[in-house]
Amino acid sequence: MRSPFVTLNRPISLIFALFFLSFSAFSQKVWTLEDCITYAMDNNLDIKKQVQMVQSNKAALLQTGLSALPSLNAGATNIWNWGKTVDRYTNQFATTTVRSNNFSVSTNVTLFGGLEKLNTFKQDQIDLMASRYDLDVIKDNISLSVAGYYLDILFNYEILEVARAQLAITTEQVDRMKKMVEAGSAAKGDLLNIEAQYAAEELTVIEAENRLAISLISLQQLIDLPVSKDFAVERPNLKMIQPPGGMITPDYIYEQALNTRPEIKSSELQVQSAQKGVAIARSGVSPILNFGGTWATGYSGAASEIDPDVNPVISYYPIGITKNTLDTVFGFSKDYSYRTMSFSDQISNNDNKSIGFQLNIPIFNGWQVRNAISQAKIQQDIAEINLEAQKRDLRKTIEQSWADAAAALKKYKSSTDKVKAQDESFNYTTQKFDVGMLTSFDYNNNKKELTRAQSELLQAKYDYIFKITILDFYMGNPIRIVRE
Repeated sequence: MRSPFVTLNRPISLIFALFFLSFSAFSQKVWTLEDCITYAMDNNLDIKKQVQMVQSNKAALLQTGLSALPSLNAGATNIWNWGKTVDRYTNQFATTTVRSNNFSVSTNVTLFGGLEKLNTFKQDQIDLMASRYDLDVIKDNISLSVAGYYLDILFNYEILEVARAQLAITTEQVDRMKKMVEAGSAAKGDLLNIEAQYAAEELTVIEAENRLAISLISLQQLIDLPVSKDFAVERPNLKMIQPPGGMITPDYIYEQALNTRPEIKSSELQVQSAQKGVAIARSGVSPILNFGGTWATGYSGAASEIDPDVNPVISYYPIGITKNTLDTVFGFSKDYSYRTMSFSDQISNNDNKSIGFQLNIPIFNGWQVRNAISQAKIQQDIAEINLEAQKRDLRKTIEQSWADAAAALKKYKSSTDKVKAQDESFNYTTQKFDVGMLTSFDYNNNKKELTRAQSELLQAKYDYIFKITILDFYMGNPIRIVRE
């Protein structure tokens, strides 16, 4: 008979199997540059912080818009008084415990306040747009950093391949030299030189592996991805595109960047915000006209009325006699029974309504308004200076990137020619070394020169790709690498 425990374990085993398969699939994912940038956009803390700033500015804008609406407030009180007090509704002294209620509704609206609220609303609109551009600036900076780190990984991969290829060549030479020494056709000193070169190149491979590992960790940390040793990136064949030429000059790129770069847009909006700040400060010298109205009523336990349900008690009393007959003349009085006036009647009878205008004209307030205007103008000057500084820095960056790209391309072409020449030289040197016409010292030196030339070529290649990527970025294009 099959055990029910075994049957029960099957779904559990399947769940664990699916979990480990999904984890393995995630860890084995090959990350493209676009994947890394997208992940950074979703998880970077600086971006999340700026997103909250945008949300805060949205809330401020909404509050400013709503503050222009009329205010409406209601109030209610429930009070017990005891001891001797004057009741506000009967205007008489009350010595017993009296409960009273007050109810009110009031409204108020500013008809004119020097356009302060309108300018504040417009300033909040501008600040919201500026915060969105600031968010774009952070995203662009992170995208550039991710591209730089990504290209650094690709560079380290290729450097490692060069180091391993050179180590493989040296390994073959060590094996060959050992056989030659054993056959007596080569000196042992040559073998020692080759073995020393092998040790040096083995160390170079280890250093290249370490630099690659560090660059992989650095990229994961930059995009806020949990560090994993299984992290791998796509290694595309990169195309060596030519720098922009013809009519596309640094001045042209600069003009394009002025219309697209978010840091420029943000600085321009900050100038506009500062201008609205001056207008808001100036509204402090303007008269303020308010319109308001109130409705109020109340109830008092001391307010009383004749009780219609109880007949009055009539009392007679002599007030005199007649002149002729001397008959007694009687007067009478009615003693009424009182009851507390009903709540609804008091609310209806005690209501009070009022409307009115209030005009406030500032005359002298310790120069506070004028100082506020001066401070606002200073902030406007600072914003304008910051805008000019942003434009200056942008121009410098574009001009420097253009020059760097041109220099990197020249270095790449020169390094390509150098590698070709050095490769031919090494082949010739290898042939001479194989027939014993060259010492191991000369052979090692020539091999080192080839390795150095290959490293310089790779460095020039990735330096150029990154510089041309920056230029393409300032042209308004998204961060990307051109594949063959």
